[in-house]
Amino acid sequence: MAPEQEPDPRRDCQTIARRLATIIFPWDTTRALELALFRTFAAARIGGLLHGSGEFESRPQKRYDDTDLLVSEIIEHGCDSPRGSRAIARINALHGRFRIANDDYLYVLASFVFEPIRWNARFGWRRMTESEKLAWFWFWRQVGERMSIHDIPTDYAEFEGYSRQYEADNFHCTAASQRVALA
Repeated sequence: MAPEQEPDPRRDCQTIARRLATIIFPWDTTRALELALFRTFAAARIGGLLHGSGEFESRPQKRYDDTDLLVSEIIEHGCDSPRGSRAIARINALHGRFRIANDDYLYVLASFVFEPIRWNARFGWRRMTESEKLAWFWFWRQVGERMSIHDIPTDYAEFEGYSRQYEADNFHCTAASQRVALA
């Protein structure tokens, strides 16, 4: 009998991400992704766009539930499954009605990568292993590729640096962001 092969963070990222989000850290992943979504409101352009659409202010629970359902489909079924592919197509259709800068797409994607990792480091019953962090990164990178987001870093540390720099450059308190956050 051959020894079991160690999961590879890049090759097996969809399986590892599903286990992390649904078995190992289900409560923590949900809270961290909620925080990730909320944090994006602090970016002036993102907050302005969300305010302009009126969705988060007029129907905040529906907008949150829609996001949760689509993200859950991708995580639970994989981004290459029929259900995951349909969820990504729906996300693209919903966002395609707006002019969204690639930098903003990259930041939201980075938030979905790094907030769960940071959350687990601070609040989780254990920290993610380095292999799990890399798998989570590769999973969301694959999602970003399927969303046609451009210039996604292939290096974990580079993407985290991008995320921090984006926040330093773009997090500003605006009336629009505040209205979205308070909704």
